[in-house]
Amino acid sequence: MSVNARRLAAATLATGVIAGLVGLACIHLLHWIQALAWDMHGGTLLEAASAVSPTRRVLVLALGGVIGALSWFLLFRRNKASTSVSAAVDGTPMPPLRATWHALTQVLVVGLGASVGREVAPREMAAAFSAAAADRLGLSAEDRRIIVACGAGAGLAAVYSIPLSGAVYTLEILLVSRSGRAVAPAFLTSGIAVLISTGFTRPAPFYTVPTLTPSLSLTVFGALVGPLLGAAGWAFKQAVARVGAARPRDWRLLLTLPAAFLVVGLIASRLPSVLGNGQASAQTQFDAQWAAGAGLAFALLVLFAKTVTTFLTIRAGGWGGVLTPAVALGAGLGAVIGLPWASAWPGSEVAAFAFIGAAAFLGASMNAPFTGLILVIEFTAQGPTILVPAVLAVGGATAATTWLTRRVSLGHRAR
Repeated sequence: MSVNARRLAAATLATGVIAGLVGLACIHLLHWIQALAWDMHGGTLLEAASAVSPTRRVLVLALGGVIGALSWFLLFRRNKASTSVSAAVDGTPMPPLRATWHALTQVLVVGLGASVGREVAPREMAAAFSAAAADRLGLSAEDRRIIVACGAGAGLAAVYSIPLSGAVYTLEILLVSRSGRAVAPAFLTSGIAVLISTGFTRPAPFYTVPTLTPSLSLTVFGALVGPLLGAAGWAFKQAVARVGAARPRDWRLLLTLPAAFLVVGLIASRLPSVLGNGQASAQTQFDAQWAAGAGLAFALLVLFAKTVTTFLTIRAGGWGGVLTPAVALGAGLGAVIGLPWASAWPGSEVAAFAFIGAAAFLGASMNAPFTGLILVIEFTAQGPTILVPAVLAVGGATAATTWLTRRVSLGHRAR
């Protein structure tokens, strides 16, 4: 074994351990915050938030806005830069202490109910510390790139206990590679990280979904609605980029973020499913057992409210992930379209339409169809029974995003 191979092997082991410890720390910190804020000692955030008074929901969110605003204002006071995981993979420095500050603030506000995902925090911390380990081991530029990407993917895997998704995320999104030199570390780091964060026993699925029933109705739905879901996911990605680029990083944060969190709290006082990283909203759609009339109105309300609170949080200066919010929005779209579809052409439960919506929308929003589908399968521990309609939907969604991206690119060139 060459020196470079030994160094890469050592870095792979170190990165898996780092990501696992980071994921474990984020899990326990989030649970501690939710227990303190929502009296949550088991079950889901939706159950805990629904059990407390509407006034408490507003006050907890208001507190989250103040704490988040102060923390990010101090973080960005002298240096407005924020290094993304993708930039870190490409070689931009990501100081571990600054990344930890940024990440822990995200975990704190998500625990207090912010309408963004928690998954960016472990990815940033694991990537930053993995980069430091790679530098210490003297890796080549290409091997360092692989290890930083693996750290981010393994951090995602560790916090949600999704080892396959973490590896595929690393390869499809961050490295865009399937070389053996990248594949082996991606799978090894993800597996080691999940082993450390959650042990040998798999925890309960992130979303509780009944056994999904395949049908001709669902198959036709997947084939026809996939492009629509893809266009919606593509539009979501563009909107998040625009809104995120405009968020304040100066003194305005001290005004906009508390105000936005107060609005989210007021919405949550009536609709607690908007709280947190999107699990509650998506679970509401997966649980759909409604009649077409009232059920459709409620599904639309949940979908609209989660969209508004997510974009409001980001625009006001909040930082966090959009992966789980995208699952919630995709599941909402699937349920909204699937409710009348299932009434007109029975054969599958609404949860199956929500599953397909989540997979196609998420894959399109990340421009990563394999990652999107595998993530939703691991999140729900469901999917094999409806793989054909799901694959048709994801394929249609990918075709739509490819066409839209090309059209936009040609439009920019024409100018």
